[in-house]
Amino acid sequence: MEDWLDLSVPVVTGMPVYPGDPPVEVSRALRAADDGVNVLRLHMGSQSGTHVDAPYHVDEAWPTLDDLPLERFAGPAVVADLRGMADRVPVTPELLLPALGRLRLLPGGILLLATGWSAHWGTDRYQAHPWLTTDAADAIVNAGVRTVGVDALSVDLTGGTGLPAHRVLCGAGGVIAENLTGLDRVLAAQEAGHAVEVFLFPLRLPGADGAPVRATARVRQRMGCP
Repeated sequence: MEDWLDLSVPVVTGMPVYPGDPPVEVSRALRAADDGVNVLRLHMGSQSGTHVDAPYHVDEAWPTLDDLPLERFAGPAVVADLRGMADRVPVTPELLLPALGRLRLLPGGILLLATGWSAHWGTDRYQAHPWLTTDAADAIVNAGVRTVGVDALSVDLTGGTGLPAHRVLCGAGGVIAENLTGLDRVLAAQEAGHAVEVFLFPLRLPGADGAPVRATARVRQRMGCP
C-alpha cells in the first residue's frame, strides 16, 4: 500500500518570494467562452514557490540545471526533525546527526529539513527561519548527500550575505529544494516506519539557475503496519 503527498505550495498572484526576486502574477490569457480554450499567463522568477537551486544559482562556473543528472531530483528520503526552533536560530551539525547516520546507508538519499516554518508561509515571520551553518552543510556533503530540501525560504539566513550554505552544498554538485510544505506528514510516515521517496523534478529550462517543481513524496507502508 502506498500514499502520495503533495509537498508544494500553490502558485498564485502575490505569493511570497525571496526579497528582490520577481513578483508572481497569474492571470487569464485566453478563455474558452471567447477563444475556444483556457490558457493562463504566468509571470514569475525561476526561484518562485517550491523550487530547486542548481549550482549555477550561486556561481556561473558551476553546473546549470540541465547539466545535472535526473537522479539528483528523486530518491529515498530521511527527515531531520528541526521543529520548535526559535527565529533565526542556526542549525548545527549535531542536530543533523540522526538523519545523516541513516542517510549514510541510503546511496542517493535526500535529506529533508523539517523546521515547521511552512506554517508561517505568507507572513512576515516566514523570513525568520532557521538556517544551516557552514559546518552543518559540510556535514551533509561529507555524509554523501547531494540533495537537500527545506520547508523554509532558504537554507541560508535570509538577509545574510554570501549564501555560505548554498556554496557548500552547490559547490559539491548538489541541489537545494526550498519552500517545501507538509513535511510533518513525511516525518510522521518516517516515525511510523514507512519508506519514503521524494520527487523534485524541475521544469526543463536550458542553462537555468533553478526552476519551480511539483514536489511530491511517495510513502510505502511496511508489511505489518496498519
